[in-house]
Amino acid sequence: MSKSDSPPLALTHEVRDTCICLHTQRAARALARRFDDALAAVNLTSGQFSLLTSINRPVPPSIGAVADVLAMDRTTLTANLKPLERRGLVRVDVDKADRRSRRLILTASGKRALVRAVPIWRRTHHELDRRFSKTRLDAMRAGLLALS
Repeated sequence: MSKSDSPPLALTHEVRDTCICLHTQRAARALARRFDDALAAVNLTSGQFSLLTSINRPVPPSIGAVADVLAMDRTTLTANLKPLERRGLVRVDVDKADRRSRRLILTASGKRALVRAVPIWRRTHHELDRRFSKTRLDAMRAGLLALS
């Protein structure tokens, strides 16, 4: 490979220093690790916690509705539901109004798991929030919402 076929080192530095996608991915991984470590006490990952909370509704949501909330495609959501189903935390039922659709139900065990996880999530969240001023937190949340 000739030198002209290789991307310049300046590109690596440009991406490292300016790429919003890279910085968001790095931050997301660091946050997920922190919440994963905390939620391990109740045998949940941060992703599973988010999934359980998105199912926790008065009317069982459709797979599509939960996928939208989590910005996840249906195939990935279905794969993420499997371990929760095996553990009896979530049940997937046929929608009575539209038999082609599926509804996600938080079981009694799932509700108990979520109740145990919430104080851990709140404590971990509070620890992170203390690192920033309210103004900065509000700006960060607004920026992330604008990106999504």
